[in-house]
Amino acid sequence: MVQRLLLDTVLRVMVASFGACAVASGCASPDVVSGPQFATRQGQAPLNRVYRLGIGDKLKVSVFGEDNLSGPFEVNAVGQISLPLIGEMPAKGLAVHELRERIARKLSDGYLKNPKVTVEMLNYRPIFIHGEVKNAGEFAYKNGVSLRDAIAMAGGYTYRANQTYLYIGREGEPDVAVRTPADVPILPGDNIRIPERFF
Repeated sequence: MVQRLLLDTVLRVMVASFGACAVASGCASPDVVSGPQFATRQGQAPLNRVYRLGIGDKLKVSVFGEDNLSGPFEVNAVGQISLPLIGEMPAKGLAVHELRERIARKLSDGYLKNPKVTVEMLNYRPIFIHGEVKNAGEFAYKNGVSLRDAIAMAGGYTYRANQTYLYIGREGEPDVAVRTPADVPILPGDNIRIPERFF
């Protein structure tokens, strides 16, 4: 009788623990999408997508004939850049050509007549890879880097890694579980997380 009670208790604890694991620890499989589905969720094909500036991006602003107004600038922690004469102005979320047009408008408003402004990227904000990879951390973004490249940059999977899917977090959007292998193009600022397998 005592043994039966002990067995029942153990079984109840095991069931409760498994349920808690599935709910709280992510044992249950998330809604996983394929690489092409992930690209579609982003609104358009990644290669054709207009790049939007974000915190940590470094730019070169050039004003023709005005060396004192030209130079390298970085999008700061509040999403702005600080320019001579103009001061702080929003940059986060803008395309490079949009920022160029805004700078030109600001300079033409009482400072310069028909200013010729160019803006080009110097360095993109980094990507972040963590979870079950051998060397998790922050990595410099390179044009054309893919999901496979990113995992290789982090030293590859650990033996505990769940290699059937991973999570990609894109600025301003919820994390998406993407089925692997998938050669999805990565964008600056992407946050890639490799989950642990449980079985």
